[in-house]
Amino acid sequence: MKSLSGVDLPTFVVETREEAEREVVREIVELVRVRRGSVLGLPTGNTPIGVYRELIGAHRSGSLSFAQAHAFNLDEYLDIEADHPASFERWMESHLFANVDFDAARRHFPSTTNSRDADDVARKYESAIRAVGGLDLLLLGIGRNGHVGFNEPGSARDSRTRVVELHPMTRADATATFGTLDQVPTQAITMGVATMLDARRIRVLAFGEKKAAIVRDTLFEPQSSSCPATFLRGHPDVKLFVDAVAASALQRA
Repeated sequence: MKSLSGVDLPTFVVETREEAEREVVREIVELVRVRRGSVLGLPTGNTPIGVYRELIGAHRSGSLSFAQAHAFNLDEYLDIEADHPASFERWMESHLFANVDFDAARRHFPSTTNSRDADDVARKYESAIRAVGGLDLLLLGIGRNGHVGFNEPGSARDSRTRVVELHPMTRADATATFGTLDQVPTQAITMGVATMLDARRIRVLAFGEKKAAIVRDTLFEPQSSSCPATFLRGHPDVKLFVDAVAASALQRA
């Protein structure tokens, strides 16, 4: 693992994504073991899937219990049932929760099937995070357009959990999951940028050629709502892990 110099967001270039995943898993395991009632902020998608696989392995070996931990998912599509094949709740159940001992009452999603309730759901989500003492560790990926969670370009640094309009690129990326573009929801509920920045630790993963340009922008473009990932810079305990391919554009920055 090589530390990248000359950036104000601590960045580590790894030979394989597994190297980064093991480092993040090591931190999560230590946190959950040491801090009773630890609070995790968790994403869905391809980026964290190796982390969840390693956490399941640690649990099955008998060395890790999530029974006292809390999990808050970053986001969920608006007006989608929890058992919908493309819901994030169902994804998390399949890729993590069904395979470990998280208490169902300690697993949280900003979800509603009634858009009229969405603002109230968002406010209650913020309150629920505060009620357990805030996020101890937040795991993130970065979207190709610079979104974190569903904080799309245009999201303010002081934004909180809320309803958002999904960017066309985000919807296009979800087409394979939903089948056709017109089936992809146009809105979601997401943790806000400020909600994420309140986390005591933030660990970010970005792998592959498709993330190279946005990794460069995250590290070197001025902090701006046009690329919400730039707001991660300056957090007191943030680390970005990238593989060599995702780091390939940095030499041209």
